Amino acid sequence: MMANELAQGTKSSQTAIFASPESPAAQTECVNASAETPTETDDLANYLQLKSSNKRRALPKKLCGYLNKLGGKGPLKGCKTRWFVYDQKKCHLYYFRTAQDSSPLGSMDLANAVFNYCLEAEEGTFEIKTPEKAYTLKAKNREVMMYWLQQLQQKRWEHDEQNHLLVDSLTISTQHPESPPAFNSEEETSEFLDPVKTPTGFVGETAASLPAPLQPTTLHNISLKHLGTEIQNFGSKTVFQFYGNKPLRENRTSFEEINQGTNEAGEDVSLAKGADVAGGTPEKPCPLSKITCNPLCHPECKLKPQQVKESRQEEQKTPQQKCSGGSLRNLTNLLNSSPLSLEKVAAKDGISPDKVTRLHNDILGLTNELNAQKDDQEAYKTQNKFLNCEIYQITKLWQSTSDHEKTLAMKCAYLEARYCQIESKYLVMLHNLQDNISDQGKTSQEIVKQLIADQLRLEIKDESVLAHGSPCNEYDEYGFNTVSSPVQDEKLLARIHILERKSNNLMVGQEGQEKAIQVKWANHLSGRTCGELVPSPELKNLIRNGIPKEHRSHVWKWCTNRRAQHIRERYGSNRYQELLKLCENKQQAASKQIELDLLRTLTNNRLFTSPTSKMVQQLRRVLLAYSWQNPAIGYCQGLNRLVAIALLVLREEEDAFWCLVAIIDCIMPEDYYSNTLTGSQVDQRVFKDFLSEKLPRLMNHFDQYNVDLSHITFNWFLVVFVDSLPSDILLRVWDAFLYEGTKVIFRYALAIFKYNEEEILKLHDNLPIYEYLRCLTKNISEGRKLMNIAFVEMNPFPLRLLQNRRAAHLEKLNAELSELERIREAYVNERVEQKDSIGGVSEDEEET
Repeated sequence: MMANELAQGTKSSQTAIFASPESPAAQTECVNASAETPTETDDLANYLQLKSSNKRRALPKKLCGYLNKLGGKGPLKGCKTRWFVYDQKKCHLYYFRTAQDSSPLGSMDLANAVFNYCLEAEEGTFEIKTPEKAYTLKAKNREVMMYWLQQLQQKRWEHDEQNHLLVDSLTISTQHPESPPAFNSEEETSEFLDPVKTPTGFVGETAASLPAPLQPTTLHNISLKHLGTEIQNFGSKTVFQFYGNKPLRENRTSFEEINQGTNEAGEDVSLAKGADVAGGTPEKPCPLSKITCNPLCHPECKLKPQQVKESRQEEQKTPQQKCSGGSLRNLTNLLNSSPLSLEKVAAKDGISPDKVTRLHNDILGLTNELNAQKDDQEAYKTQNKFLNCEIYQITKLWQSTSDHEKTLAMKCAYLEARYCQIESKYLVMLHNLQDNISDQGKTSQEIVKQLIADQLRLEIKDESVLAHGSPCNEYDEYGFNTVSSPVQDEKLLARIHILERKSNNLMVGQEGQEKAIQVKWANHLSGRTCGELVPSPELKNLIRNGIPKEHRSHVWKWCTNRRAQHIRERYGSNRYQELLKLCENKQQAASKQIELDLLRTLTNNRLFTSPTSKMVQQLRRVLLAYSWQNPAIGYCQGLNRLVAIALLVLREEEDAFWCLVAIIDCIMPEDYYSNTLTGSQVDQRVFKDFLSEKLPRLMNHFDQYNVDLSHITFNWFLVVFVDSLPSDILLRVWDAFLYEGTKVIFRYALAIFKYNEEEILKLHDNLPIYEYLRCLTKNISEGRKLMNIAFVEMNPFPLRLLQNRRAAHLEKLNAELSELERIREAYVNERVEQKDSIGGVSEDEEET
């Protein structure tokens, strides 16, 4: 048995090697013989250390032993004997040339390794495949090989569990999924493969005290790749001390030599047992010694108890049962007969002896082949069980790693959200200090300005580290600039709102709402294309919660086709191409205004900043095509922003064209974009009615200070909140708008005022209220909260009520417009009459 303390003569250079990352260690406990404070060493050094006292403590069972490792290139390629030691701390398998060496020749990382063995390979050969390299090892026999494989599987799982325990020790006061239940590899894999008992003398610490196997030549066993380590190990003092008279470092033989000696000894014993006691000469072996001999013909061949039992069972069978045994059993019974009996049967039946001999040889060959196939079958069964066990354990490891990765991601999101909250509060404090510091405190004011400038510069550095698509990036996934104001004060406020929005998004993602919505969408769309969607309350609820970006373009296309299907059928499938040709041949009156508005479109989006960009070219073609599609409207300011949003999501300009047709001709009321904007004016009056009903306190506050909301809300309705709401909230509004219609605009407009109601009520002057309303939509950071207000707190909101109020206000507006038209005509007629009454020629004309 191996002791566990280093000899005092070990060189200090060896300790330096153990401390390096390339010198891992086994798991033996270290006891320093000196009285000084021990320094930290690797587990390999602990494993190599031995106690000097005679009292030996019970050590935990360790995985170590000799294996042959395939290595080398060219003429030097071959198997070399190596001493392998498993390091539990790092989950590495280190290998040395001998058990007495102090420095390892190399290591294998088992944390991400897989294990396998092939039946066609030499017995005891198995593979360890790591992400970096594949290693081929060979054990003494199949039993030792299976022991190593099962132990390595168990060690791999234990290391994974230990790492996850470190992760679980990070306690953060937030909800996160529970860690996966502990997995006992030894218990759960026993249903695949029975545990192999420890092969005595081939593995463990006792194997180090046995003669160390070597190759036929010592030079062949030396690793030329690690020649420096070999020289160091050769020059160093023996690390292992063995219990006994002296270390067994001489007369060491290889596995092949041990096998040869064992086989020779076995042959001598068999000869001795088979020799005649009197004459000392061995008896002639039975000609059918490879199979069971008939005791009647050869009394010296005794039957085993199992064979006697089978013989008795055979005698008890009925003739029908005996016949059902098949021809193979009859052939076997015939084979068990002696040659003399066979000759008698042949002579009795008139069969030639040569034919009997051939039949006898055929039966022998079939029997041997059957036995070999049975052995192969058992071997393949064992291999199949092991591979099933390996697949099962790797799957469990992957699931465990995936669960812990999700937990870490949620914890990281929580910490990042907390950081955004703290930074947002810090910036708010700086902004308030900047406003409150008087002109006399110029020094303090300069300090605050410097802090703000530093924080804004820090923002640029942080953006390079943040992941793509993060809300704090300069641009989102649709190209919108999240910090667009060049003014420092407004940029600071924008930064505060962005941080708040990012914090809320991270917290929502941590709660799993977004993932739950994605799962619901995946389940709803499974087995169907977006063209096969059917309007339903379930789909309506899903769209209100927001369409995932991977499905948004398809659902939008379905919504627009559903709205404008009758128009497309009226004009045919090539309508858009026909309009483009018309634009090339004729000049549209609205083309000048379209050209002026192209670069005014989405000024906070980088895809529309250049006049030569692809998006701008597509925008021009769509607007010109629609001006010919609907000459009554032609072009109205605001249509460019509607088309731009459609292009960003749908990507295809023809789809964006039909989306514009669906919005103007199908969703919006009539005359919404006409010269008089009658429909838009009606909706402003309807909205004031709803605001008085849903938020009476706020409406009274506006009336008290003579605030006209149409200056703020008119543009919301005309372009459906484009350039008002943040891009992520805007697209969710459009999701519901394309499916449900204009009712969604009223819901969200009311929700915006409800969201900011308390802050508006704190303002008691006309000018501050208008200033706050100007940035009203920029103060919204919680999209989910706004959605809940729009679709829950604003209920009930029946469409019939909206239609009735539109009709009532339209009638009033038409009456007012008619009255204005009558007054205008009366004024014009009066001017004409006055001009006629003055006289036909003026005084100047008479003088000339």
